[in-house]
Parts: sequence; structure tokens; C-alpha cells
Amino acid sequence: MLNIFTLANGRLFQEEIESLEELTRFQPIWVDLEAPTLEEKRWIKQHYGLSIPEDAMDEDIEESARFYEEDNGELHIRSDFLIDDDENPRSVRVAFILNQHNTNLKSRGVLFSIHDEDVPVFRLLRMRARRAPGLIEDAKEVLLKLFDADAEYSADTLENIYDELEAVSRQVLAGDVTDTRAGEVLAAIARQEDLNGRIRRNVMDTRRAVSFMMRSKMLNAEQFEEARQILRDIESLDNHTAFLFDKINFLMDATVGFININQNKIIKIFSVASVALLPPTLIASVYGMNLKFPELELLGAGAYPYVLALMVTSALGPMWYFRKRGWLK
Repeated sequence: MLNIFTLANGRLFQEEIESLEELTRFQPIWVDLEAPTLEEKRWIKQHYGLSIPEDAMDEDIEESARFYEEDNGELHIRSDFLIDDDENPRSVRVAFILNQHNTNLKSRGVLFSIHDEDVPVFRLLRMRARRAPGLIEDAKEVLLKLFDADAEYSADTLENIYDELEAVSRQVLAGDVTDTRAGEVLAAIARQEDLNGRIRRNVMDTRRAVSFMMRSKMLNAEQFEEARQILRDIESLDNHTAFLFDKINFLMDATVGFININQNKIIKIFSVASVALLPPTLIASVYGMNLKFPELELLGAGAYPYVLALMVTSALGPMWYFRKRGWLK
């Protein structure tokens, strides 16, 4: 899918392109290629003279090749953007090419973005740019606003994690955590821990991209200050992710503690039962020997009830003692 974005009266307008002829009618500041076909890449090559690298969306590209500037002035940035999906949270690699010196382009340049699937941050920026005149002035501003929206999207996701952990915390701290509930809680905590880790990696990647833009000296004074503000926002997100990791570890330890308590209760029952049954076992072992016992001969027919009563009494004695000490609670 090939979408172009033009700037008119301070607003960003989107057009879906389906032919090379349509592409030549517009002067966009942003060209977005989502899972581009070979034909769409050819249109970009013909009209803008821009060749999209074959490894543009590769995940295993070397780190040193993710941020660089070509001799012709093209800036290449490969950055990851978070998708907070309930079933499959993931990061999407996006390749940006900022071209400001091509003769086919206006002085404010064109930003090209290439990715395999739709990114929520892109939708967020499109919505804002349509509603807020003057939000974007040129292609560099588009790229900065994307990173700004990415930081805000990460912040919103962190708030959702905090809400989820609050619900988990209420279940854990309410006590009486059964093994079944403990399993559900641990699964929920693991999901939030994974998402929190993805956010931390995402903001780290965004920090590197924004820092590269600042070092490239491509930003004017106002945009440079905006980039510094994005870095400050990212710094606060780093602190918040660290706090959430601590909270996750606490809830994990508390849940595991309740599991251990439940296991100890079971072990305690077996221990008490085994100790309580030791005296009857001893009595049965003694009177089970092939010997003559005078007391049994004196009792005659009452020997059997006597032995049974003695065994029951020897079992009840320890049980009474354990109950008095509170070991059966």
C-alpha cells in the first residue's frame, strides 16, 4: 500500500496512490509504503530516483547500519515502533529515508517510510495532523512528531500496564490465593513483564534515533529544542519502566510466597498425620508379635477392644497436643 501526505493550509492530507500517474500529480512531504509491492517500489524509483534498500526492514541488520547519512544528503534511520496487541505485543521495524536535496522534491523535502504492517503511532500522528493546523511544517517535522507520538504511545501503554498490575495486586494482597488463582496471576504478571521490557527497548531505540537527528545538524533551533524535550520524556519513561519492574518483582515474589504457604500447609498436614499415627503403629507392632501377653490373657475376649481403644487414645493424644499448640490451623 502506497500513501502520500501533502501539506495544505497547515493540515496534513492523505491520498492512497494506485498508479504512477497519480503519484506525479502530488508534491508530498511524506510518502508511506506499507508492505510495498515491487511495482510500488518501481514507481518511487521512477518518480523520485530513490532506490529502497533490500534490507530496509530486516530485523537482523547490524546496529551500525541503522543510522547513517549518504553522500547525497539522504538520512537513513531504522527504528522500532511498538504495537500493544493484547494477544501478541510486538515491535515493528520501520525504515525512514529523509531526502531534502532531490530536484524532484520541494525545499522542505520528503520523508519516506517503509514497514510491513500498520503502526498505531502513524495513525495517531495522522489524526493529530488533520485536527491541529500548523502542527507540521516539513518532512523533518513529520519524523520528529512520529518519535514524539511513539514516546507518548509508550507512556499510554505503561499506564495500561500499571492498571493491570493494580488489578493483580488486589488479588494477591487480598490473601487466600489458591494454586489456581496463583497460576493465573503469574501468567498475567509474565505478560506485563514482557510488555514492559518491550517498551524499555522501544524507548531506547527512539532515544538513539532522536540523538542521531540532533547530531546530524539537520534540525533548526525550534526542532532541536523539541528533540531535547522528546529525550526528556524518554528519560522519565525509563524511570517509570524501572519502577514497574520493581513492582512486578514484588508481585511475583508475593505470589510465589503464597504458593509456598499452600504447599507448607499440605506438608504440615502430612507431618502431623504421620506423627499422630506413630503411637498406634507402635502399639500394633508390639501386640502383633507372636508372643503371649499377660494383660491380654487376663482380659480374655476384651483384649481386642482394649488394644483398639489404646491405639485410638494414643492417636488422639498427639492430635490434642497439636491442636492446643495451634499447629493444626
